[in-house]
Amino acid sequence: MSANLVALLWDATLQTIYMVVVSGVIGTALGLPLGIFLAASRRGELLSSPALNRGLGLIVNALRSVPFIILVVAIIPFTRLVAGTSIGTTAAIVPLTLAAAPFIARIVETAIREVDGGLIEAARAMGASPGQIIAKVLLPEALPGIVLGLTLAVVSLIGYSAMVGAVGGEGLGDLGIRYGYQRFMPDVMLAVVVILVVLVQAVQSCGEWIARRLDHRAAKDRGL
Repeated sequence: MSANLVALLWDATLQTIYMVVVSGVIGTALGLPLGIFLAASRRGELLSSPALNRGLGLIVNALRSVPFIILVVAIIPFTRLVAGTSIGTTAAIVPLTLAAAPFIARIVETAIREVDGGLIEAARAMGASPGQIIAKVLLPEALPGIVLGLTLAVVSLIGYSAMVGAVGGEGLGDLGIRYGYQRFMPDVMLAVVVILVVLVQAVQSCGEWIARRLDHRAAKDRGL
């Protein structure tokens, strides 16, 4: 493989990492509070608001039900409005974020709902406010599950970032299509696949390691 192609692979890898990191951070900033509210606003919960819960749930489900490649095309006017263009890595962050936020919201909601209800009742009995229960009981207890869920979200974003290459999103997907497919260069395609596999494996291993360190039950089993 020529030095020029190696440089292209390096640039494409950095573009992919840029898209995934930025959309992951913004998606978490939107999805985390939304997921907390969805978990706490069900009937009889800390912030009980069933009507609003159902409305937000419908929006989240609607966004999650649209296939990503269709979402990318359908929101091109919105992407152009936000990013000033519909092509390139910065533009690709818009659909990636819209795909990540509802996914993360459901992950956070599920992790919080798995927290032992006895802990919530105990906190209530001690006079803790809903905000204190969320901040000091629900989030710390659900943190390992949230970290594993965010790991899954980032892995999905890596796959999505390759898809946006088909519509001018740049990154490894774009390189694989232009050189590996259209110019029939199997070595480039193989290199793109290997880099994507390495990225996914690195994210998965890192996420699992962090989740284990945050899980106090696992820490007790290790005698820490």
